[in-house]
Amino acid sequence: MSAFWLSRQLNSLKPLARKTTSAGSLLVANQRKYSSKDDAGSEYLHRSVVPTMHYQKSLPRLPVPKLEDTIRRYLAAQRPLLNDEHYSNTEKVAHDFQNGIGKQLHEELVAQDKRNKHTSYISAPWLDMYLCARESVVLNFNPFMSFNPDPKPEYNDQLIRATNMVCSAVRFMKTLRDGLLEPEVFHLNPAKSNTDSFKRFIRWVPSSISWFGAYMVNAYPLDMSQYFRLFNSTRIPKLKRDELFTDQKGNHLLVMKKGIMYVFDVVDRDGNLVKPAEILSHLKYILADSALAPAFPVGVLTSENRDVWAGLREKLIEAGNREALGLVDNALFCLCLDEEEMRDHIHISHNMLHGDGCSRWYDKSFSMILTKDGQAGINLEHSWGDGVAVLCFQNEVYKDSTAKPLVGPGTRPATIDSASAVQRLEFKLNPELECGIAKAKDNFHAAVSKLTINAMEFRRGGKEKLKKQQLSPDAITQLAFQMGFLRQYGKTVATYESCSTAAFRHGRTETIRPASIYTQRCAQAFVQQPGQHSVEQLQGLLDACSKYHSQLTKEAAMGQGFDRHLFALRYLANTKVVVPSLYQDPAYAAINHNILSTSTLTSPSIRLTGFAPVVSDGFGVAYGVHDNWIGCNVSSYPNRNVHEFIQCVQKSLEDIFTVIDGKPINSSSV
Repeated sequence: MSAFWLSRQLNSLKPLARKTTSAGSLLVANQRKYSSKDDAGSEYLHRSVVPTMHYQKSLPRLPVPKLEDTIRRYLAAQRPLLNDEHYSNTEKVAHDFQNGIGKQLHEELVAQDKRNKHTSYISAPWLDMYLCARESVVLNFNPFMSFNPDPKPEYNDQLIRATNMVCSAVRFMKTLRDGLLEPEVFHLNPAKSNTDSFKRFIRWVPSSISWFGAYMVNAYPLDMSQYFRLFNSTRIPKLKRDELFTDQKGNHLLVMKKGIMYVFDVVDRDGNLVKPAEILSHLKYILADSALAPAFPVGVLTSENRDVWAGLREKLIEAGNREALGLVDNALFCLCLDEEEMRDHIHISHNMLHGDGCSRWYDKSFSMILTKDGQAGINLEHSWGDGVAVLCFQNEVYKDSTAKPLVGPGTRPATIDSASAVQRLEFKLNPELECGIAKAKDNFHAAVSKLTINAMEFRRGGKEKLKKQQLSPDAITQLAFQMGFLRQYGKTVATYESCSTAAFRHGRTETIRPASIYTQRCAQAFVQQPGQHSVEQLQGLLDACSKYHSQLTKEAAMGQGFDRHLFALRYLANTKVVVPSLYQDPAYAAINHNILSTSTLTSPSIRLTGFAPVVSDGFGVAYGVHDNWIGCNVSSYPNRNVHEFIQCVQKSLEDIFTVIDGKPINSSSV
C-alpha cells in the first residue's frame, strides 16, 4: 500500500518540458513543517533540524528493470497504437530483441550499473540526451511556471515584488548552501514523521543509514543532488555537446531589460544578503534607465541552434567579451524586467515561455521574469534538473516573499550611488556578430510566430468529486485528452506523461504511457458508440481506466517503466556496429513521436505552467486538477487546431462527469 501512495505522490513532482514533459500536484499533507522559525530579517528561510543532505548517501538506487518486464510493458503500450498486422511484426521484433542482442545489452547495462553505485543508470545518458541536442532550447526544451499574484495587491508592484523575490531567492540559496534547508521528504504518515521529535531523533542517525530510519515511519526522502545547479549555473554552448557550468563564487545578479544587461551584487563580501533597501535602489535605477534598446541584443543568441550559438560565442570571446560573458555565466540567476503589461492568461503564457527573445538569457539555470504589472514567472533551462528542485524553490520563494516581504510600498530606497554599484554590460560586436544576432532574431520570431496557445477551465468538479467516486483524478483527466483527440482526429496516438524517480539516488524521470487498450476502449464507447452502452457499463470502463493508470503510475515511480530502460539500452547500442532491429522498427519511432505531450503541476504558488509541443504535429498539454475544477493550458503549431482540441476535451470532461453523476450522455458533437 505504501508503495502505491508513494507513486501517487511522486507523480505529483513530474518535470516540465520537451522530451521529459510533465508534472503533478503537491499535496497539502506534504507541505513543510519546520522545526524552528526565523524572523523576517534573518539570512535564512528557516533552520532545519535535519541537515539538507542528511538522507542523500543512503537513498536507494534506481533499479534496472528486468528485460522481460520491459518488453511486456512496451508491447502493452504499443497495442492501442497498431493494427493487428503491425502489432504482430512489432511483437516479433521485440521478442527477438529480448532473446538476442537485447539480452547482451541488458547484461552489459547491469554490469555497468554495478560498477557505478554512486549514481543511477539513467543519469549520464539522460544528461547527454539534453546536452547533445542541437535544437534551440526555446520552445523545444525550456518550460515555464508562473507565480500566483501576491495576496496583497499593493505588493504586486513590479519594483516591490522583484525586490522581495530576489531577496527570498538569495535567502533560499543561503539556506540551501549552509545545510539548513529542510530535506525534501514525502510524509505518508506525517503525524509520526513530520514532527519535531522525529526530526530531533533522525538527525543523530548516521547519514549512511538515515533513509532507513525515515522509511520505518513511512517517510520517503527524495534525491536532492540537482539542487546545487540552481544558482550560479549556465548551460554553455559547445559544438556537438554543450557543457554545464557552475561557479559559486559569483555574488551578483544578472538583470535584463529591453535587451540591456546589468549586474550588481546581492551578496556582500561576508556572504550575507545585501540590504533589501539597497537592492530596491539598484532595481529602481535599472527600471528608470532610459537607455535605448540595443539594435543587436546579445541575449537573443541563446535562442539559436546550439552549434550556431557555440560558434558565435567563440566569436564573442575573440572580440574581447570574455569578461562580460563570465559575469553572465556565474551570476546567481537572471532577473528579467519586462516593460509590457499582461492582457490575459494567454499573454502571460507566451511571455513566460519565450518572451521577445531579446531580454532573456535562456541558458541560465533559471530566469525569474517580472512584467510591468507585477506578473511573475520562471523560465527553466531543463538539462540540469527536474521538477523536485524547481518546485521546491518556487514554493519557498512565493511563501517567503508574500508572508515575510522585506520591502513594501512604504520602503524608501537606500541612499546609495546605484550608478556606480550597477554595471551595465557592454559587448564589443563586429559585422559578423551583428549579422549572427540579426539572423537569430529572425529565426526566433519565425519559430514563436507559429505557436498558438489556448486554455480552458472545467468547473463541474475536480479532485474531490473524483476521489469520492474512487477514481484517480490524473487518470480521468488523461482519459479526457484521449477522448478529445479521438473526437477531433478519430484515432489513438502516442502520449507522454513523465513521472519523477526522485525517490532514488540520482533518479530523473520515467514515462507513464496514458494511451492504453483501456483508454482506447473507453474513449471509443463515449465518442463513437454513446448509445450502445448503459451508464453502468460506462462507469465500469472509467473504473478500469483509473485502475490501470494508477498501476502505470506506481510502476513508473518505482523505476519500473519501459522507456528509460530501452533508452539506456539504445545508448549502449550506439557504441556497437549494428543498430538493433527494435530501434529500427517504425513502431518504436512512432511511440516516441509523442503527439500528446502532457504535464500536470499544481501548488499554492503556481498560477500557470506551459511548454510547446514536442513534435510539429503535436499538442503541449499543461494541466492542473484542483479540488473543484480542472484547467488546461495547451499549445500547438499550425499542423494542429488547439482551439478545437480544447473544445473536444471540454466535451469529454462534460460526458465523463455526466456519467459519474449516473446520467446518460448527450451524443451530440462539439
